[in-house]
Amino acid sequence: MKKTPTIALLGNPNSGKSSLFNQLTGLRQKVGNFPSVTVERKSGTFALDHSQTATVIDFPGLYSLYPKALDERVVIDVLSNPQHEDYPDAVIIVADASNLKRNLLLFTQVADLGLPVVLALNMLDVAEDKNLKINAVKLAMKLGVPVVRINARVGEGMDNLKKAIQETLTVNTGFQKYYFDPAEQFPELIGEVKQQYSLRNNYLALHYVQQHDIFSFVSPEKRAALDGLIQKHDFREHGFQAAETMHRYALIDGLVKDSVTTSNFIPKPLWTRRLDDILLHSFWGYAVFLMVMLVIFQSVFSLASYPMDWIDGGIAWLNDGLKSLLPESTLTSLLTDGLVAGIGGVVVFIPQIAFLFLLVAMLEESGYMSRVMVIMDRLMRKVGLNGKSVVPLISGVACAVPAIMSARSIGNRKERLLTILVTPLMSCSARLPIFTILIALVVPATPILGFFTLQGLTLLGLYLLGTVSALLSAWALRGFVPNTEKGYFVMEMPTYKAPRWNHVGIAVWESVRSFVVEAGKIIVAISIILWVLASYGPADSMERAEAQVRQAQPTLSGVDLDNAVAAQKLENSYAGHFGKFIEPAIAPLGYDWKIGIALLTSFAAREVFVGTVSTIYSLGAEVDEDNATLKDRLRAEINPRTGQPTYNLATSFSLLIFYVFAMMCMSTIATVYRETHGWKWPAVQFVYMTGLAYLLAFLTYQVLK
Repeated sequence: MKKTPTIALLGNPNSGKSSLFNQLTGLRQKVGNFPSVTVERKSGTFALDHSQTATVIDFPGLYSLYPKALDERVVIDVLSNPQHEDYPDAVIIVADASNLKRNLLLFTQVADLGLPVVLALNMLDVAEDKNLKINAVKLAMKLGVPVVRINARVGEGMDNLKKAIQETLTVNTGFQKYYFDPAEQFPELIGEVKQQYSLRNNYLALHYVQQHDIFSFVSPEKRAALDGLIQKHDFREHGFQAAETMHRYALIDGLVKDSVTTSNFIPKPLWTRRLDDILLHSFWGYAVFLMVMLVIFQSVFSLASYPMDWIDGGIAWLNDGLKSLLPESTLTSLLTDGLVAGIGGVVVFIPQIAFLFLLVAMLEESGYMSRVMVIMDRLMRKVGLNGKSVVPLISGVACAVPAIMSARSIGNRKERLLTILVTPLMSCSARLPIFTILIALVVPATPILGFFTLQGLTLLGLYLLGTVSALLSAWALRGFVPNTEKGYFVMEMPTYKAPRWNHVGIAVWESVRSFVVEAGKIIVAISIILWVLASYGPADSMERAEAQVRQAQPTLSGVDLDNAVAAQKLENSYAGHFGKFIEPAIAPLGYDWKIGIALLTSFAAREVFVGTVSTIYSLGAEVDEDNATLKDRLRAEINPRTGQPTYNLATSFSLLIFYVFAMMCMSTIATVYRETHGWKWPAVQFVYMTGLAYLLAFLTYQVLK
């Protein structure tokens, strides 16, 4: 046995596979991509015993080894290639005990590949609700593999599962039998494939025949040779696949009949069915969804406001303390106005990010989000999308990058491409800091119906605007994307469950860590670069700032003079010159050159906007007790041309609308390029989203000013 064996985790969607992965690994997880493909790879480590650890890989959920979507292909690609770095030493098949017949199809296919397998029976409580009793001992004897009863939600059976894995890894029992042997019908074809490609397993040879076109490790020459063998032996793959599936289910019927018993007692309708009558209703389903979303966004304001104020005040206190303790110098300015201001622009929004993902994770854990996907399928079909498009769209509320990657589960090319093109319109967590800071500036916290406030309704409105825009954009774009295949939507709804708080905690931790690490390093880096650009200028422009102020306003003195000089230095800097250069293009939207700088830097990532204005306004005025926090600095900013607050109602809402639509994320553009294999669709996406953002922001400002 290897020092660190690799365990593959396979199972049908909604079988509890991800729950088991979380139970085994806890926080010892990492997310990346499978080698050579852009499919997400979740892996982690767990202790088999006190002296040995194992690596477990959570593969995409699938119903059989014949993939229907792009992300499912990676499973058969890895399991068919012993040279792959993720090729497992053993496989855990997680089976939903309440639907054992369907789950055993995948088990028999994996077992026929000759891989050591452990069958984990999960969701036994659901099976009992259906009056199903499974004899795990008898099933293990029938299958010839360890069968372990677990409850992945609460962690029951983990010790027994680890012991079964150890036994499977150490006791080499050898391959038992085929559930389906293709050599019985095509002995010559299977024999030639095994001989030419040095294979020992008949079922693996069959997959070489049927799926060589999707194998990443098979060269074009070998694919052509396999096509030749198919023609030579008159092999008809589609009919053969159907015959294989029927043969397997005939065997599975006998296994289930001998191992599963059911009582004649017919239970009353479950309360979950009654709840589904409401949540899946053609009217009340949408009404409940809107109410749930309103509660979430109101909570983001109400619950997160206190820790945000503490953090914002703490950053201001730290900045003032450093300035009072350290001597006035360039290094002190870099530390306080560059680094600390940039870090403050990141950490101040951690409570909102955490609360948002906490509430969303609770909805996912409860099973409610699956109901949302079902009711939204009715809308999706009308605009050219698929019910499976709901997964990327809802995921886009967190981040567009993994959301776009999750569109691989959509088998229809047109529906997948349309989903990719409109997903960035869903307001992601990167927009949340911009939305909340601007809403807090211009929208009063007026109570509405008790718990709700005008601020929460405004935030909900922005998210709904993004959702409606995504659907309308899909409808408008569907005529430009050719359709060559028929789409389908199959969704198995899980039962309602109480949230597992350890899983919710992991989800929140990963989301916050990703925001702080990934977005934070970009924000801090750009904040430091901005400090350099805003602290230095061409020739002697910075030195002339005080003389320019005294000449223009000779009566100024004290703090007023210091603030005016700081503002003039910023205007004379490299950053100021750059902002002045683009100001004519953005002035119709209500933006000045300072906002222009923030717009440009946020093309790297939207959330950089807040860090940028934090740095700019730290340098643009002397910070005192009256404008120490970021919110106070923005509120105190005055437009020199109008003498009015820069962030008034018209400008703030213009910015809000701009960021609802703008395609301002380099990572998203790069992901769309990878997923569409070219620059055509990223260019289309960038042009139409940026054009929409500019036009609608212009109209918003002109109406409200």
